Amino acid sequence: MPTTLPLREPIQLSNKLFEMDGFSEDTMSEHQAIYEHFITRHNDIVTVLNQVKRLPEHSSSTYSPLRVLKVELTFALGGVRNHELYFQQLGGKGGKPSGELADQIEQQFGSFDEWAVDMICTALSSRGWAWFAWDRDGQYLFNHVGDTNNLYPVWNAAPLIALDMYEHAYYLDFKQDRQTYIKVFLENLDWKVVEERFAAATR
Repeated sequence: MPTTLPLREPIQLSNKLFEMDGFSEDTMSEHQAIYEHFITRHNDIVTVLNQVKRLPEHSSSTYSPLRVLKVELTFALGGVRNHELYFQQLGGKGGKPSGELADQIEQQFGSFDEWAVDMICTALSSRGWAWFAWDRDGQYLFNHVGDTNNLYPVWNAAPLIALDMYEHAYYLDFKQDRQTYIKVFLENLDWKVVEERFAAATR
């Protein structure tokens, strides 16, 4: 009997996300709709997976219906979780982090401004996502690229900031000006949420 995977429900977005400086309500509404589309696709795939028979003779690295479903599940589930991280960290006042996270950034990058330059350049080089993460094994912070929802995850690394670099995140407000989008994103970041993620990752 196939393993039963759970269906997901969308999280409730805070009203403050629709009142941020620099982001229009249209952009956030469209972004919410895309997130909810990933929820729907995830649940569609899970519903089929929960009914598919696992037959070794039907499994092949050339083509397998099960492989198709499982690959698409990672893309849909990545779209869900990545967007939840994105939405939950916005609605703040930007600025700079404090406490242990600020100390760690300064120790590794030299200064917050140097970290910001590295993050901006990382994001501009990305086709899909840019991540600020804590590597639990190496015990260090790093910015890295995630070109799609399900590419370049780093095992045992905790995401601290999720920066959506797909066009749907910025095009209505910023057109091709991705650098201004990143600037506005950072100005609306809630560093308290990021600090809480860091504290949880370093316990």
